[in-house]
Amino acid sequence: MSAIAWTAAGSLAAWLWLLLGQGFFWRTDVRLPPRRDPDDWPYVCVVVPARDEATVLPESLPSLLAQDYPGRAEVFLVDDGSSDGTGDLARDLSRRHGGLALTVSSPGEPPAGWTGKLWAVRHGIALARARGPEFLLLTDADIAHRPDSLRALVAAARTGGFDLVSQMARLRAESVWERLVVPAFVYFFAQLYPFRWIGVRGSRTAAAAGGCVLLSAEAAERARIPDAIRQAVIDDVALARAVKRSGGHIWLGLAERVDSVRPYPRLHDLWDMISRSAYAQLLHNPLLLAGTVLGLTLVYLVPPAALLTGPAAGEPVTALLGGLAWLLMTATYVPMLRYYGQPLWLAPLLPFTAFLYLLMTVDSAVRHYRGRGAAWKGRTYARPDSVPDEGWPDRRRA
Repeated sequence: MSAIAWTAAGSLAAWLWLLLGQGFFWRTDVRLPPRRDPDDWPYVCVVVPARDEATVLPESLPSLLAQDYPGRAEVFLVDDGSSDGTGDLARDLSRRHGGLALTVSSPGEPPAGWTGKLWAVRHGIALARARGPEFLLLTDADIAHRPDSLRALVAAARTGGFDLVSQMARLRAESVWERLVVPAFVYFFAQLYPFRWIGVRGSRTAAAAGGCVLLSAEAAERARIPDAIRQAVIDDVALARAVKRSGGHIWLGLAERVDSVRPYPRLHDLWDMISRSAYAQLLHNPLLLAGTVLGLTLVYLVPPAALLTGPAAGEPVTALLGGLAWLLMTATYVPMLRYYGQPLWLAPLLPFTAFLYLLMTVDSAVRHYRGRGAAWKGRTYARPDSVPDEGWPDRRRA
């Protein structure tokens, strides 16, 4: 066989392994585990870091305040230096909608070595701890919760003995670019962090979805959250790893009662959302970047290339191998499209979307080496190697 035929064979082998050996990542049936109502409902404090979120708060905050929770719960919204009246709007929404008690506070500008969101989370957790809750719900300002969301999360945590229960919020997928990119975002995330492996005690796989994390206060204290992850740009994965390393039992699955209301109508919006943290996911390592580019090329780009070029080169075997790999790729993407209610004709377009992700990842590295760091909400965070470590907790324990 020719070199391109062997490459196509390698791609097909990779897809056979992904289909069967990567925790069945492509399935979308990992939802909240079996649960029953506890005899006593624990006290829960909800911490919402918010920076310039006035456009989404009217859809998200009332859903938190209206939680149908049998126990005691209250909400702490931390206004992280907003310039659009986020804090005042939150107070107004609380007065108009009622429901759970709301406290709005501000932590001031984050010191060196902290990302703004985690500094806000730290401030909110400190306020909450003064109340002595058993659980903390960490949720983003763009996340809308169904009325029974908190009740279901707490019941799942109590029934399963979990220290952390997280749901991957269903992101908005309405614009053309959202339909093309968003389901693939969750699909790729599940491929990196198979949900079935995360909930297994003793497994090394750990991840959470920052939009919805129910965390026991005891586990947060034991794992030194958020101080242990103060620099993390991908804070949800870092949080889950810290909790699991400290002996915690964690769970992550797809949401049934949690939705993101933040719109990403243009490709530019999605590009910035992904590229701001893609290279951080690769530990800012050029070798990992090169391996990722080669891996994306082999797994996602070679199959259609082999199918289309094989006949022209007089190599039907190459076309067959590429076609089978593309077929497997398409089939594994169908469940995620169904979960998002998208047309199935989008499934064969996954190689194009993967190519966009490849470009976003390279762009993330370019931004990093230009000294721009990770930018979010008007802040640019320093490169990890540019932040002094003196006086910090030993990061090897994080």
